[in-house]
Amino acid sequence: MNLDELHLRALEPEDLAVLEQVENDTVYWNHSNQTEPFSLYTLKQYIKQQSQDIFEVRQKRFVISDAQKSVLGFIDLFDFEPLHRRAGVGIFVLSSYRTKGVASKALLLLHDYIKKHLNLKNLYANITKENSSSIKLFTAVGYTQIGVKKDWNFYQGSFHDELLFQKSF
Repeated sequence: MNLDELHLRALEPEDLAVLEQVENDTVYWNHSNQTEPFSLYTLKQYIKQQSQDIFEVRQKRFVISDAQKSVLGFIDLFDFEPLHRRAGVGIFVLSSYRTKGVASKALLLLHDYIKKHLNLKNLYANITKENSSSIKLFTAVGYTQIGVKKDWNFYQGSFHDELLFQKSF
């Protein structure tokens, strides 16, 4: 896989099947605070909403893609606060593309985007304490752990800490 060919693109209607598979896989719900599946109708509306300006809807999802426009994963900006020049970031890479540098390249592309087009000062990521892959990823691209939310999320019958990471530009 040529990481130089990776890019971020807008969600397209053709991405619906992959989006539905990812969003409705219960394995990942504890990372996204999701408690029920999304309907295809809701996901179609979500894709349509992505054409709205980030300044209106305060969020934006990009597809991590290769030269063939294949979906390798998704990267999101959320809680966009233009006044305070910050946003949250979340990332999901499909299992067959993990450990190949896709996630770190996608984060670097997102960093370029937010500096050029959104003039953001800070990005932050909320990561469950058990998610060692994400902790390693965000640390490798310059994020620093700045806090711990104790007993923040409840899943699998118990409370779990959530770590807060931040990167300033």
